[in-house]
Amino acid sequence: MRWAEYRPAPVGGTNSLQKGGDRDCKILMMDRKRTTPKFLETSLTGLGLLTSPMFNKGTAFPESERDEFSLHGLLPPHVGTLDEQVERRLRAFRSLPDDFARYTMMCDLQNVNETLFYALVTRHVEEMLPMIYTPAVGEGCQRFSEIWRRPRGVFLSYPNRERIETILSHPRYDHVRCIVVSDGERILGLGDQGAGGMGIPIGKLALYTALAGIHPMTCLPVLLDVGTDNPERIADPLYIGWRQERVRGAEYDKFVDTFVRVVRKRWPHVLLQWEDFAGHNARRLLDRYRDLLPSFNDDIQGTAAVAVATLLAAVNRSGVPLSGQRVVIFGFGSAGLGISELLTQALAGSGLSETAARRRIFAVDMDGLLVEGEQGAALAAAQNPDPDPDHARMAYARPLHEVRDWQRGEHGIDLLEVVRRVQPTVLIGVSGQAGAFTEEVVRAMMAGLRGQGERPAPPVILPLSNPTSRCEALPSDLLRWTDGQAILGTGSPFPPVEFGGRALKIAQTNNSYIFPGMALGIVSARARRVSDGMIMAAAQALAALSPAGKDPQAALLPPLDSLREVSRNVAVAVGRQAGREGLAAVDGEAFLEDLAANVWEPVYLPYRRR
Repeated sequence: MRWAEYRPAPVGGTNSLQKGGDRDCKILMMDRKRTTPKFLETSLTGLGLLTSPMFNKGTAFPESERDEFSLHGLLPPHVGTLDEQVERRLRAFRSLPDDFARYTMMCDLQNVNETLFYALVTRHVEEMLPMIYTPAVGEGCQRFSEIWRRPRGVFLSYPNRERIETILSHPRYDHVRCIVVSDGERILGLGDQGAGGMGIPIGKLALYTALAGIHPMTCLPVLLDVGTDNPERIADPLYIGWRQERVRGAEYDKFVDTFVRVVRKRWPHVLLQWEDFAGHNARRLLDRYRDLLPSFNDDIQGTAAVAVATLLAAVNRSGVPLSGQRVVIFGFGSAGLGISELLTQALAGSGLSETAARRRIFAVDMDGLLVEGEQGAALAAAQNPDPDPDHARMAYARPLHEVRDWQRGEHGIDLLEVVRRVQPTVLIGVSGQAGAFTEEVVRAMMAGLRGQGERPAPPVILPLSNPTSRCEALPSDLLRWTDGQAILGTGSPFPPVEFGGRALKIAQTNNSYIFPGMALGIVSARARRVSDGMIMAAAQALAALSPAGKDPQAALLPPLDSLREVSRNVAVAVGRQAGREGLAAVDGEAFLEDLAANVWEPVYLPYRRR
């Protein structure tokens, strides 16, 4: 780990880390290219050392360090190893009765011993990922007040709006390089969870470290608590948040603006990831602040990148070129719009004009197919040149004359009618509506494809909503309804599906393939802005790693246990694209050196006492 950016020191010298205002530990560096320092020096002793999650080793403190740091009597006599601790925690994890219990155990472990937590996760990524993030984090946010025990991250509540600068000025935050912030209003597909939404920034940043190696001491989860409109949270006597209806309008904007202004003053180059804001805020906040700090919204851009990467990989298997795909996107909030915009960019890169690229995408929301003049806002958008969400959405509205004779129901032209008319090759769901991809819809898609020739393209179906309870369709049903022909990717993890005598593995089209590597590339290049080109570079880097590129029958995406390698490839692509666009302060070989130096490994260092 390299700390010279924060406290410049000669190569081979020392760099201080601060905790609680005291300079109580420092790392001795070897040289710029080494990622593992010689040892850690600290003034913490006894319980102070054992209760510090970042520095605690538990039973792995050797006898010499137990002597030096006054640990005898506070630990059992057995001197263990990190390997033994991982095995012990893994057994405990597997013995628990349900996913919520496993999620809670991992939260507690992270708050006790971060090195052990990350060692366990990185060694068992496929098993641990669903328990520290989706889908288990959904219930974790709903029941966050039940399990909150120790401080992690920063709660900035509306009543404390005048104290934001004071709160963030504490020396414990001196080394922050990455912030994930949410206001808890749109947690996955579960809606407003108020202060419980803190589970999302904590989980996202855990993946920054576990999957990309970003040092946990540089990561800060933030929850902007502006109240909640969820009556269950308000009525819950255990609820830890501010028990008021959500602040909205000008006061909300002023609160968020104060937060960004303080962050920019405190950390002028920090990466700011916006997460799980409601659709009416997500896009406009990103657009408002993306030029002030390097910022991205994972719901919009991360989801778009992984969806486009999966589609690019699926194209190799389907045999239909990208320019020949017809795409129906069900759910046209911030995620659906983000996918459409990045997909338009990819289609334009395949030889289509931007207008022709947009014509290949059919957007369906709760009011049916977007049609000019029918979803409210077409005229207003035409008169408003600002890039607000309605204006951007309506760029994908179909001309009224094109759909004049299409059948309309209570909610406009519904998904089934769109599928029958469009005969799509790709169906993407980001609606949060469980079961939206019905048997009738999927069989209509198959019928349309079969009518297009002797060797119809296999349907590409991506039900991306999570958690699992919000998925648009189950993989087992989709395979049954398509006679096993569907090329599938899901937002939540599913076990392999038995079909035709084979166990078919389902690609998890999860944002964790994208955002940890993006973050590593952005901070290593010290990019001043996150551009659309950098998002596309991330998608293309992931698509290039698809096993289907070598074997059309292989999985669309790399195995989850290779995510550390995937993240590094994404990081390199993002950082190099930032350099090409003149957005990087560090480029070329220096960027690659910094990237390598920024990757932290969860291992115990020898300690020396200050």
